[in-house]
Amino acid sequence: MSSRRRLKSISAEPEKHFVNMAEWLAMESTAEIKRMEERRRIQNTGDAEKSGETILDVVVTDEARGLGGHQLVTFKRRNETLRMPWHRLRVGAPVVVSPFQRDGKSETGVVSRKRNDSIQIALNRIPRGEVFRVDLTADEVTRQRQLAAIMTAKDSRGRLGHLRSILMGEKQPRFTDKPLDIDFKSELNESQKAAVKFALSAEDLAIIHGPPGTGKTTTVAELILQAIHRSEKVLACAPSNTAVDNLLDRLVRVGARVVRIGHPARITERLRNYSLDGLVEQHENTDVIKDMIREAEALFRQSEKWTRAKPQRGARESMKREAKRLMADAKRLERQAISSILDQADVICATTTFNPETLADRWFELAVIDEACQSTEPGCWVPLLRSEKVVFAGDHQQLPPTVLSSEAAQQGFAKSMMERQIELYGENVAKMLTVQYRMHHQIMNFSSSQFYDNELKAHPSVADHTLHEIDGIEPSKLPGQIMSFIDTAGAGWDEELEPNGLSKRNPNEAKLVVKKVQALLDAGLPKKDIAVIAPYAAQVRLLRDLFAGGGPEVDTVDGFQGREKEAVVISLVRSNSQNEIGFLADRRRMNVALTRARRKLIVIGDSSTLGIDEFYREFFEYIESISGYLTVWTENED
Repeated sequence: MSSRRRLKSISAEPEKHFVNMAEWLAMESTAEIKRMEERRRIQNTGDAEKSGETILDVVVTDEARGLGGHQLVTFKRRNETLRMPWHRLRVGAPVVVSPFQRDGKSETGVVSRKRNDSIQIALNRIPRGEVFRVDLTADEVTRQRQLAAIMTAKDSRGRLGHLRSILMGEKQPRFTDKPLDIDFKSELNESQKAAVKFALSAEDLAIIHGPPGTGKTTTVAELILQAIHRSEKVLACAPSNTAVDNLLDRLVRVGARVVRIGHPARITERLRNYSLDGLVEQHENTDVIKDMIREAEALFRQSEKWTRAKPQRGARESMKREAKRLMADAKRLERQAISSILDQADVICATTTFNPETLADRWFELAVIDEACQSTEPGCWVPLLRSEKVVFAGDHQQLPPTVLSSEAAQQGFAKSMMERQIELYGENVAKMLTVQYRMHHQIMNFSSSQFYDNELKAHPSVADHTLHEIDGIEPSKLPGQIMSFIDTAGAGWDEELEPNGLSKRNPNEAKLVVKKVQALLDAGLPKKDIAVIAPYAAQVRLLRDLFAGGGPEVDTVDGFQGREKEAVVISLVRSNSQNEIGFLADRRRMNVALTRARRKLIVIGDSSTLGIDEFYREFFEYIESISGYLTVWTENED
């Protein structure tokens, strides 16, 4: 099918597409509320915490005042001998803190820090009670912002209407043919330079496709610097706070004038001085504003006091009027400070679902949406409403957006806007980065052949690097294979359902994982350089228990998106006579898992179960071609 015919067929009903998005948002809201209600009904500690979205039986151990007037409250287990459970409450997650086992007022907040033995939450008020539970909660405010954005975009005219028509496939993207003379500020390879030039030549839309380890953030930061050099204002966004802060960190290091907007608790602690709240705290007006607020509060308190002496007529009303005037003046000065800070910035960094009111009516020549494939489409429309053109950066061959509603996902909600643009326009709007700086070439090659048309190349600095080169390593204790698969077929290591749960685990595989990790530790590799990845939460919980707090980082595939370790051990879990592999069939998820390792990758699984899928059959063939195939029966496989 020609690109013209394909374009027409995909964009036949753009208005219907916006209606669909609104319906998908409603489905997602319903699914999230239903899940939370089910979780709240579970009172048993062990069962309630299995979802990873609840922590029970915690007490307040510390309180501090944070930016923006928030209370930073630290919670630990009431029984200090117990570790915090494995959970999905990442920094920036919205939560509700409730009294445990009795009625009482709940407080909503945001996770601001997490440790192995504690969790810190930014709250408007310190909760009342002695023992609490913490639950992940629905972020309906964000969903309403997305809904408002897509409704605005649907009926837009002018420049926004033109951009919408391109994103809907009604018009072709345009690129300037003027030669670009660029003085690059960073050391880039040729594919990175080509991507920056290509994005700068776009008049409406461009995509930087960054496979694992190819320096996408470096490339995006260079693009932003070049846009600043052209006197453009840039709105730099990403769907997650972590991704935004990674980009913020890079821009700060290269000297860009940047402001990070959003809840202070959602911003990496060392970068909070670059947040809007942090910069307001440093502004010359702040001391005056604080004095005015204190005086206003004192007047309010004084006006409410009753004394034996009868106050003069109108005295209380006068005090209240003066207090209100002071508060109004303080707010006016604060707005002036905020406006001044935002006006002086070259780049505003934010998640894609920022509060539009913060930016007032500001307009940007360029919007950059990093990790765009992890955002549902409504999320992207929030920054698009105020942008001249957009550059998406990400990798549609890695994890798609997280969608709770299976019905919405099946109808198209799990397809990101970036992926849809690639389906519409293909290579006409995208440049792929082709040199990766993470993986040994053997670890890279399978992913390159399966997902990137064999175009990925390992940079010489990493192409042949091994664990042997790390200081403190005893080479004689290391296995010879860079990448290996340990086959458990025929061993009877069947998967099982977690007791009183729905997630799957494989105890025998977990024991072998511990053995392999211990071998790496014995060879001198620090545990901070090792990761254990399992696709099922039950296996993650089991492994964490087996390591008893003394092992490496253990998490699901989602938890390691965008990250890397020197050595990675993957437990695939599935082993059954029905050859059911569940969501292991999601090849993009496995692409993430297989590309986190820099120098050593060990995969453990049952070939007889997994081999039903062509992807895994080809993986086994590749493993055999590099002499990495082992079995649980192999003697001295280490």
